[in-house]
Amino acid sequence: MKVAWSPQDVSHLQKTVTFDRKNRGGACLRLNCLRFNWWVGMVVAVWQQRWRLVMLAAVLTVSLGLTGCVTRTAGLLPYNDPRDGYSFLYPNGWQPVQGAKGPDVVLHDIIEPSENVSVVIGNLESVKDLTELGGASDVGLRLQSKVIAAPGSGRTAELLNADRRDLEGKTYYLLEYAIALSSGSRRHDLVSVGTSRGKLYTLSVSTSEGRWPKVRDLFYRVANSFSLS
Repeated sequence: MKVAWSPQDVSHLQKTVTFDRKNRGGACLRLNCLRFNWWVGMVVAVWQQRWRLVMLAAVLTVSLGLTGCVTRTAGLLPYNDPRDGYSFLYPNGWQPVQGAKGPDVVLHDIIEPSENVSVVIGNLESVKDLTELGGASDVGLRLQSKVIAAPGSGRTAELLNADRRDLEGKTYYLLEYAIALSSGSRRHDLVSVGTSRGKLYTLSVSTSEGRWPKVRDLFYRVANSFSLS
């Protein structure tokens, strides 16, 4: 059966097709816009995530740096002697010992009075630099036989460790001793030795052998803080 199309039907059909094409174009345009917006959103989200990670890394870096700074000096106070040209850190709460003979300064723990730090200054006669006296072990053994466990002192000593450190153009020897007193009690000492201005400087930190495991890290921080100008 044939269908007769009137001029009005043909015109209506043409408008319908044209409208449909326009709608498809608009739909495509809207689809493309949606795709573009989605892509932009993804890019922004990725960069926001990266920025958050960068900021987090920066915060962690600063925090860890500050933590390191605090840890190295936590619980310690500075002692400076500009006249004799030395400085060191000592535990918070330690007090000077009045009338101490021999050492330039002595500070001790008010709760554990036998724990102390002291500095002794002596003149150098034939050498000007610490390394001219020998290596760390050589100086450590010489100090052991002539000072720490000198003949007639009633003390015996063993050099447990000898290290060298260089700081701002100066050399220091860090020496660790186990000491037995004539009374039978045992001590543990850390000694930092350096030279400056034609003099030999010796910082010594001492405690009982029983207390040593508890204060080891603290005493190493004190000994390593010793500095000469």
